Amino acid sequence: MLLKFDPYGIYCPQADVYIDPWKPVKNAIITHAHSDHAKCGNQNYLSHRISVPILKFRLGEDIKIRGVEYGEEIVMNGVRISLHPAGHIPGSAQIRLEYKGEIWVASGDYKLQQDGVSTAFEPVRCQHFVTESTFGLPVYRFPEAKQTHADINTWWQKNKEEGKASVIIGYALGKAQRIIKHLDPEIGTIYTHGAVDNLNRLLTKDGLELPSTTRVAGETNKALFKGNIIVAPPSAIGTPWLKRFDPFSVAICSGWMQLRGTRRRKSADRGFVLSDHADWDELNTAVKETGAENVYVTHGYKSVFAKWLREELHLNAVEVDTLYEGESLNEGEAKENNNETDAEYEEIR
Repeated sequence: MLLKFDPYGIYCPQADVYIDPWKPVKNAIITHAHSDHAKCGNQNYLSHRISVPILKFRLGEDIKIRGVEYGEEIVMNGVRISLHPAGHIPGSAQIRLEYKGEIWVASGDYKLQQDGVSTAFEPVRCQHFVTESTFGLPVYRFPEAKQTHADINTWWQKNKEEGKASVIIGYALGKAQRIIKHLDPEIGTIYTHGAVDNLNRLLTKDGLELPSTTRVAGETNKALFKGNIIVAPPSAIGTPWLKRFDPFSVAICSGWMQLRGTRRRKSADRGFVLSDHADWDELNTAVKETGAENVYVTHGYKSVFAKWLREELHLNAVEVDTLYEGESLNEGEAKENNNETDAEYEEIR
């Protein structure tokens, strides 16, 4: 097999390179710059060029890294390697490897829904496909993004009319930029948490167009934020940092918001179903479009999704244990609602 799964990650012995290794290795290809896929300590990094400044910012300016364009081919000991759009966040990529007619694609994290900030997902034909399954249950069928973005602006406008600030929560990388891209600046000022602002600066320098934003610094004048919106990462939930915006309403953007119980447990006033991962229909579409007969299902509802692929699509699908986390409500937190049981599978048949 061209790829194998070992304690360090997804490994290609012929090219001597790992994809998103979770322990330090000599050569690493990084699908995207989220912390569960991009670890420090590797000797050599390869990623899409958009991810390069982000990885340097997060892992250190002195890392040895090469950036490539989508579709640009490099050869490592006879293995032809290229990166292709994953649609997950800016710079996210699927990794295609070909050797002596054997073709593998490791998708990393991906979504088919277009978000306005990421290069749209591109299906890549292969015989072996490594897929995530973060939302690999049929209950996860996400609404049209256009309607969700409109609902966010309506929520902001309502809070403004009630004299409150709006605090909206999303990952600092990817989700936050997607939220900002579709906010209506006519409603008020868009403020950002420092973690969001840092990444905005890197991405806009690379050409991403976003509405004007203002970084929240040391301001303590609550009147300054009244009627305006603040974009912040999950780490801000429940912290003293939020008190400066009082009175305020909090909303969380996540695929998990399709489950109301999750929203209540996180004490949010509002939940918007907005994910950077594929939902059930998109996962099935992506697998079918690859034409792969062999599918390796990683993080998420992997047992349920693999069983579905075997029994309903008649594919050779197996589960693979990884340290990737997918989408969670708090960065670095293990996901909730992830019971992979035969009972859940029976419910979808």
